[in-house]
Amino acid sequence: MRRGRWADDLETLRIRSRLEVVRAATLQELTMDRRTVYRRCLPGGPWRWLLPGIIMLQNAEPTHEQRLIAALLYGGPNAVITGLDACQRQGLNVGEREVSAHGDKIHLLIPHAHRIKSSGFVLVERTLRMPKARHIRDVPVTPVTRAALDAARRMRADEPVANLLFEAARHGGCSRELLREELDVGGQRGTAIPRRILGETRHLRSVAELDAKRLVAATARPPTHWNPRLFTANGRYVATPDAWWDDVGLAWEIDSAAFHYSRDAFNRTVNRNSRYGRSSVPVVCTLPSELRSNPDGVLRSLDEAYHEAAARTRPDVRIVCDGEQGPALRE
Repeated sequence: MRRGRWADDLETLRIRSRLEVVRAATLQELTMDRRTVYRRCLPGGPWRWLLPGIIMLQNAEPTHEQRLIAALLYGGPNAVITGLDACQRQGLNVGEREVSAHGDKIHLLIPHAHRIKSSGFVLVERTLRMPKARHIRDVPVTPVTRAALDAARRMRADEPVANLLFEAARHGGCSRELLREELDVGGQRGTAIPRRILGETRHLRSVAELDAKRLVAATARPPTHWNPRLFTANGRYVATPDAWWDDVGLAWEIDSAAFHYSRDAFNRTVNRNSRYGRSSVPVVCTLPSELRSNPDGVLRSLDEAYHEAAARTRPDVRIVCDGEQGPALRE
């Protein structure tokens, strides 16, 4: 049997690959017969077939990084990673629920004119709006705004969408305006949940606050403000309560137990509550889990606190909302 020069220089194959992932066409350029390529990928062979035309020069389970490389080789030179993989690559903390809601597919964008279909672990989306890619550790990814919404459009539940959009806002530099603009200019399929979440989460900062807002929305006295900055009469900063009843001067804080695992976070909470006390501001503290496990109890606590606050003189504090100029912060 005639053997190509690849057989005498296996290292050349690895040099032409990336993380030992390579296009079958590249192997054929090295004079390897097509039948030989695919024979070596049969069960028990030394290599593995990953995607149409994409080979891994080993027979172990591919790592996630190898799958990313395989997806990009499959999509062609203009392909870009989007969705959760692009979010994670840019530092966003994407939780297990979000991954579960999205599935294990690697989401790939390619120019609309390219006729490449989804296959195996790769979800291929053809688009007329190819974004300018960012290269992170040699992998091209879409900007966070596009990546987050590309993922959100394929989720079918509120909570993972809300978690993802909050994370994009906190750590990805995505303002509500940028997210809204991207929803408006992109395809409309799958945008109903992200649009509704963006509408509901105005002035909110977490899924727990969204749960809280939904819980009190139908009550006789819902909060007048969400996340306003609170100052004493002489301009001293007090806190930024999650919710606030301005008519009686009542604050509501939804404090996650996990948040307090950090010593710095615990100290900040103690100092915050001390400032509430010095300013005579009553505050109700609720665990996020209580919003779902004991909603009636939470509502009773809020109702009792509201009546107690209404029976007292309102604390001499004022609020500053987003977009308003407040006094210089004084701790």
